[in-house]
Amino acid sequence: MRIDIDSYREILDTLTRNKSRTFLTGFGVLWGVFMLVSLIGGGQGLKELLNNNFEGFATNSAIIWAQPTTKAYGGFRKGRSWCMNYKDVERLNDQVPEIDVITPMISRWGCTAVYKDKKFSCTLKGFTPDYAKVESPKLRYGRFLNNMDIQQRRKVCVIGKHVYKDLFPQGGDPCGKQIRIDKNYFSVVGVDFSSGGVNIDGSAEDAVCVPITLAQQTYNLGDSVHLICLTAMPGYTISDITPKMRAVIARAHQVDPEDEKGVTVFNTEVMFGMLDNLYTGVNFLIWLVGIGTLLAGAIGVSNIMMVTVRERTTEIGIRRAIGATPRDILSQIISESVVLTAVAGMSGILLSVLILQMLELANTTDGILEAHFQVGFWTAVGAVAMLSILGVLAGLAPAGRAMSIKPVDAMREE
Repeated sequence: MRIDIDSYREILDTLTRNKSRTFLTGFGVLWGVFMLVSLIGGGQGLKELLNNNFEGFATNSAIIWAQPTTKAYGGFRKGRSWCMNYKDVERLNDQVPEIDVITPMISRWGCTAVYKDKKFSCTLKGFTPDYAKVESPKLRYGRFLNNMDIQQRRKVCVIGKHVYKDLFPQGGDPCGKQIRIDKNYFSVVGVDFSSGGVNIDGSAEDAVCVPITLAQQTYNLGDSVHLICLTAMPGYTISDITPKMRAVIARAHQVDPEDEKGVTVFNTEVMFGMLDNLYTGVNFLIWLVGIGTLLAGAIGVSNIMMVTVRERTTEIGIRRAIGATPRDILSQIISESVVLTAVAGMSGILLSVLILQMLELANTTDGILEAHFQVGFWTAVGAVAMLSILGVLAGLAPAGRAMSIKPVDAMREE
């Protein structure tokens, strides 16, 4: 479609002839593109923010803990309190081969971590190094707990982000420094900056992690275990092995194997499945609202071009009389539609990119970007291509009407 400079001037003159109508229609297209691009970028950022809450957490994992029984069993009445022990870990490992990684955990709430004159209320957690395969640490300094720490009951610890910032406000590497928790001293060997939203007996940001053997000895807990965290082997789901795991633990403690509350198994597979459904629903809503708004703008363009053709009936008839071909008329009308759609659409893209950039700046913490709200390059290219197609489609009906105008009829109307 070849158009010279004079034709472009004529297009602009036509579009500015009725400024209010053109402005309103252009604003409709601008708003549609703005909504579509902003919703796509915002949806992507929201997805990343939600994923950050579960970053590093195994999707095929489970957490088991003991609660008062809700069913009578083996001569015991319901409401009986009981607790798991270290042998339950061995039982699960031996009798449930579908388990890949299994690690016990004990925790102590309301502890106070002290370094010099700084204090922080924290949760002390004790576990094995395998816990890193359930919830991956994000180490800023040092290392994680290892098997030698467990075997030798070393007085070492890995501290969370909030603990680090409160005890060491000046920053720097705290590894090798001694902190006191209650009456016991621990040497810091690592700093975990994980900020996941799955809080297993307290947030990782507020936790001080020590070898489980040391915690059991320090607080006289014997072989008791508060939680058992595990992951399933590839090819198996937690839902498939949950009844077997519950039965193994229940039999050892005279608990009804059907008592789902007595032996509570938190299946993270269900939680992540709900998230996937949420993402699917959000994406559907984004495209439904965005494309619907964009189509409404395109219909507005078609309407204004239809009105423009009606107002220019005489002009079009005269052009046909002096030799203009139907192709010239078609080219003129569609070009006007494309120009209006492209100018308004590109303005909408620029505005949405600006807003999304502001959202990114608002979600930057400690110089680290929490989520990317900007749309990708190919998404922007796709939006431009969609605008061009809509511009052509919006101009087809008005162009068809213009080509059907006969010079004689146009002169008669004049």
